[in-house]
Amino acid sequence: MQAAFLFLSSSTSVIGRSALRLTGAGLPTFGNRVALSALLWVACGVAAAPANSPRDWRPMPDEVYLQEVGRKIPTTQPLTCVAVHAGRVFAGSEAGLLELKGDTLVPVGNFQAPVERLVEAHASLWVLAHNQVTRLRGDSWEKILDKPMTDLCEHMGEIIAVQGTRLWKMRGDALEPLSVPETPFRILRLLSFNETLYLVGEGRVTLLGNPVMAGQEEADRYPQQAWDWGEPPSPRTRDALSLGSRLFLATDRGLGVLRGMSMSVLRGEQGLCYEDTTCLARGFTNDLWIGTTRGAIRMVGGQFQYFAGQRWLPDDRVSAIAAGQGTVYLATAGGLGIIEYEPYTLLKKAAYYERHLEEWGQKRLGLTHKLEWDDALGQFVREASDNDGGYSGDYLAAESYRFAVTQDARARLEAVNTFKTMRWLEAITGIPGLPARAIWVKGERGHKSAGTSGGYPAKWFQAADPRFEWKGDTSSDEICSHFYSVSIFLDLAAQGDEKPEARKHLARIATHLIDHHWQLIDVGGKPTRWGRWDPAYFNTEEGRADRGLQSVEILSFMKSAATLTGEARFKDAYQSLVALGYPDYTLRLSITFPMEDVAHFDDELAFWAYFNLLRFEADPALHATYRRSLERSWELLRIEHVPWFNFIYGALTGNPCEVQPAVAHLREWPLDLVIYSYQNSQRTDLQTPAGYEARKGGTRAFSPRETEPMRWDHWPMEADGGAGGRDVVEPSAWLLAYWMGRYYGFIEAPLATDQALLTVSPSAHPPHGAKPYDGPPRPENF
Repeated sequence: MQAAFLFLSSSTSVIGRSALRLTGAGLPTFGNRVALSALLWVACGVAAAPANSPRDWRPMPDEVYLQEVGRKIPTTQPLTCVAVHAGRVFAGSEAGLLELKGDTLVPVGNFQAPVERLVEAHASLWVLAHNQVTRLRGDSWEKILDKPMTDLCEHMGEIIAVQGTRLWKMRGDALEPLSVPETPFRILRLLSFNETLYLVGEGRVTLLGNPVMAGQEEADRYPQQAWDWGEPPSPRTRDALSLGSRLFLATDRGLGVLRGMSMSVLRGEQGLCYEDTTCLARGFTNDLWIGTTRGAIRMVGGQFQYFAGQRWLPDDRVSAIAAGQGTVYLATAGGLGIIEYEPYTLLKKAAYYERHLEEWGQKRLGLTHKLEWDDALGQFVREASDNDGGYSGDYLAAESYRFAVTQDARARLEAVNTFKTMRWLEAITGIPGLPARAIWVKGERGHKSAGTSGGYPAKWFQAADPRFEWKGDTSSDEICSHFYSVSIFLDLAAQGDEKPEARKHLARIATHLIDHHWQLIDVGGKPTRWGRWDPAYFNTEEGRADRGLQSVEILSFMKSAATLTGEARFKDAYQSLVALGYPDYTLRLSITFPMEDVAHFDDELAFWAYFNLLRFEADPALHATYRRSLERSWELLRIEHVPWFNFIYGALTGNPCEVQPAVAHLREWPLDLVIYSYQNSQRTDLQTPAGYEARKGGTRAFSPRETEPMRWDHWPMEADGGAGGRDVVEPSAWLLAYWMGRYYGFIEAPLATDQALLTVSPSAHPPHGAKPYDGPPRPENF
């Protein structure tokens, strides 16, 4: 079966021209992306949807894009200005002029007077200090004038400067007053724009007119304003810049934009992230950089990107910006922020994150870990968390997809290693079918979680092997992850004896739930706090609120066990749940009101469960019911642009699943996985985008660049948050979304062949993460 799709890809953040490409797809095979025309078939031969259902999403090419990498250089003095000249970077402060040398700002010569502005013009760098004008030409510094100048520009091949209301002109090697009258206002900026010298003052833009004619008042040489229509957003002008056919004004209420003789505004309603703007700069790729009192904004291709907070800036108040070759420098009250742009593909980013897991010490005993800062040790350490098995399940699924796409033996090795630990989590408890949340090695360096979900204290138990402890009170989160990830491993990466072992693993968990009447029984014979799917629980006040999600989960567990093992007991158990009316409960899965009861992390649990339930269910009536549930949940989540949710929905339905914003989300993850504090609630662009409804709170989704790299249980519409740089998230969720996207064809393989765009080398600098695990290994037999 063949299917052809015509699609146009264009992205302002992607290097190269848009691609117009006709592609065809065949039946699914390992090592190639799954065909669009047969997307929902699985290894068991069960269709997830009618065979003739449309596959109406369009794949995205993995084109080369620019990946941001940030670093900061703190200073004791606020920086007032910054410039890039002949490959050198200079910054000014109240204490004088500084030059960037490596990661240090070094004082320049005898420049110890306050520097107010740096301008590059006539192949020279001009330093405008409070008492002089100095020029750097070649390697020579020359004092030009013992007077301060407000601004300076190159116009029609000449240097024009301004001091207050007077214009000056460069004659030879000296600045001399220009023979024109003073302006009736104080000039803040000079701009050579459209072959005319524009003069910008507070709330006004005018231009230098023609010579005085007989009877003409000298003041008439300066027209009152340079526009016929519109008004700037505020009279309080801070900076001005010409870019192409537009002249931009930075004000405290947004940007004014002059085109021809028409003035328009850019404010929050138009997408400007913050309106209290301070400075403007031309970027290195026809983009505009905007400094504000609360961070910086990059305007590129009609979109706005926000850079603020600990991740990007030493201080949020930006006084000046300058761009070099692929790098932007931001002068702030706390020092210099540097944002470098490197060519990347998503495949290279996947390689980078695989390296990060190793070099930052985020692997241990077959589990993947978040890191936390330890004050006493003065370093990052691994956290034995509330949900180690659940989060490591993402990595198991990611490596299984990676192996299916690439046939890379290293991917299968990682998948097998993680699967063995998923089995160990169940075996270590001594209770068949009860997986542990986490495993702790006595005496190891790290943080042993003291709490559990819902704010309850952790329950740690001694394992039969005295070297290990395991965390109990296991919740539905873990069970969902086990069924989701192990079933994908079974389909795509398991070989030989691993296949029956995977089936037995899921069968033991399913049997435990059946034998204990849809409850997860902990040490002591009592149900765990969040491990109940029984009718009695559904009749409680709490259970009535939970039963939508819990029904999708337990139905998915039993359907998975029945499909993967073929055993009658699981089929019978599933039918008993159907007879109890559980499918109808699934129709109201997500809670949207009252807001204090909305648990956004439940969405990940739901989609873990949806994946197997919908792809394994063959009964048309039941499949239609579950599809209605999925459609309701997807419409609530669609606004969030989380790629994993998008790809789950697209894989199960064939419907459009907003692949482009999903790929943008993957590109916008920072390479630095430290969780810094961030704040977006002050922004002026907090409007719900057209075509979406924010039914679970918030107004809009935020880019990972503006918040944090995340697990898929994080709510991307949360405006403020972070951990102050004290946590480092593991990239398993990103890897899962990327390789799932590749497997199902949402993301195509990169066309680039340069290995520098496809992979990464070992780091040149020592990692800053946790020290390698040096405790006892995972037991061979369990």
